[in-house]
Amino acid sequence: MQEQVNKPIFVVGSPRSGTSILTWCLGQHPNMFPVPESSWMGDLAVSIAIGYQIGAARGNRSILSGMDIRENELFAAVGESINELILRHRKDLERKRKEKRGPYPEASGVASATSEAKRRWVDGTPEYSFHICGLRKLFPDALFVHIFRDVRAVVRSMLNFHRVAGTHLVPNEEEAYRYWLRTVRGCIKGEQAYGPTVVYRIRYSDLIDNPEPAMRSLLNFLGEPYTAKCLDPLAQRINSSNVPPDFKADDAATDPAVVKKATRLCAEIEETPQPASASCTAADEMEAAFAERVRYVGTRYDAYQEARRIIEKHDHSALPSM
Repeated sequence: MQEQVNKPIFVVGSPRSGTSILTWCLGQHPNMFPVPESSWMGDLAVSIAIGYQIGAARGNRSILSGMDIRENELFAAVGESINELILRHRKDLERKRKEKRGPYPEASGVASATSEAKRRWVDGTPEYSFHICGLRKLFPDALFVHIFRDVRAVVRSMLNFHRVAGTHLVPNEEEAYRYWLRTVRGCIKGEQAYGPTVVYRIRYSDLIDNPEPAMRSLLNFLGEPYTAKCLDPLAQRINSSNVPPDFKADDAATDPAVVKKATRLCAEIEETPQPASASCTAADEMEAAFAERVRYVGTRYDAYQEARRIIEKHDHSALPSM
């Protein structure tokens, strides 16, 4: 049985910034394979935190407190189980990919032999830009790759997403700018909080214009040897929004202040390298934001349970007495 390594890679960044293509590129490596966008692990981390609070609420009369099971132990145990499941079921994923034979089988990881002893997986869910803190709780040794793309190109791609997917990613230009702002701010906060040993920033333009040095640098960060196979998916236009050459994103209803904020942040990121070290202050801010999310979701759950009790009591009171 192959050695289990719990060191996944999460590619984060704004949608339409290249998260998919970079995930597929890394999936060509002999030690990594791409998984479909999972989307659920960030919310799971919040649920585990809520569960721990319930399981430790009565002190030594609660199983978690009574057995001295710490919160970080619970998170890590769940993360280890997820990692083991994903590694064990890799063969099922690749079997289905081979059966489907989509338009880009090589890019999807089908070309890599199942017999290869790949021990790490890559998840390119853009929404995980908001969940870096929670994912680190589940996977303490996880690494994050922030792929950054010029906001104007991203907005153009978002507004034309329906050409490839058949559905609209955003309702209008302003929401596209706001979406880019939210995700990129989350990634930048992650860079600040955890430093360059945990979060690596790569520019989409570097990946496209200078792919080999960009990939060499990225694989060095991931602790994996360089292989030219990781560049193969770049030879095809995959998941492109097919933006018409004459398309203009200039909706008169868009708030100019939002555009200004986004373009200013974009310019700052282009001109400023990522932080050289981790910031305790930024890490504390991310922990506080995670705790607030846990409190918010927990409060909604409590309200839901109370509503159910009221409804059940009302329904029972309406029943005829026997």
